[in-house]
Amino acid sequence: MTSTNPAGVLPVAGRAPARRGLQSHGRATPWLFLAPYLLIFGGFVALPVVLGLWMSLHRWDYTLPRKPFVGLENYTDLLDPGSTTFGPFWQAMQATGVFMALSVPLLLVVPLLVAMLMNGRFPGRNFFRAVYFAPYVLGVAVVAVLWRYLLDTNIGLVNYYLELLGLPGDTAWLTSTIPAWTSLVGVTVWWTLGLNAVIYLAALQDIPADLYESARMDGANAWQQFWAVTLPGLRPVLMFVMINTIIASANMFGQSFLMTQGGPGRETRTAIYLIAEEGLRNFQMGSAAAMSYVLTVALVLLSVIVFWLFRERKEKES
Repeated sequence: MTSTNPAGVLPVAGRAPARRGLQSHGRATPWLFLAPYLLIFGGFVALPVVLGLWMSLHRWDYTLPRKPFVGLENYTDLLDPGSTTFGPFWQAMQATGVFMALSVPLLLVVPLLVAMLMNGRFPGRNFFRAVYFAPYVLGVAVVAVLWRYLLDTNIGLVNYYLELLGLPGDTAWLTSTIPAWTSLVGVTVWWTLGLNAVIYLAALQDIPADLYESARMDGANAWQQFWAVTLPGLRPVLMFVMINTIIASANMFGQSFLMTQGGPGRETRTAIYLIAEEGLRNFQMGSAAAMSYVLTVALVLLSVIVFWLFRERKEKES
């Protein structure tokens, strides 16, 4: 029995059917589809990475006619207590660490609680979802300027209402160390918790309801259901949220720059703040690039630790 193709044409004996794919469409076709992405990735990611590494090996000062090659001097200066960049850089790294230690746990737990609340069924659920996510669509300049006025010691509404409640109404929210950190962390959590809450909410809705029903039939209470069903179901998403939040917290700049100007003193001047100041105000782009790469290495190590912690728990369970 002779088979025909859908067009009713008999195949020619001894001749292989025409092959489709790369040979028929050309080898350049996949690259043409990838070209827009490759151009953007090369121009905004790969090229700055290479250029930044090149600049970190030079005394890259805009005011100098030439940019002399200095090798690893910009990096060794960051490790030399006698250099002018050692103290400010590690103080800024310490400020970055303080901000991360205070903000990351809150940005992991509070959005999870909000997502679990929004995952329930109650009237107005979509409205409250929008309310929690709304601050995230605002720009950092809007958020920082808004809260700068709200937290002002003399004319801010926060101190005004605290005084009406009988609480101290003269707190220097932006010019004292502990209140300044409280303000920066609180504003950041208020501003960005909506993003993590949406990610958590999507993951919660992917957990099969049968697992909760089986847990309830086994007599599990709410906490046991969370520990045995919800938390394992959220583990991949939790790892993503944790890494994303760590990187975002390490890159905190706008809040500090616009709300506290790095003060009081230099207490809230983060690493990104110092890098921007060193490169764009002092024109020491080589030193700023070296600081950026040290911060990048620290974030890579933190990310590897997070990956290792989550993978270890998964292996134990298997």
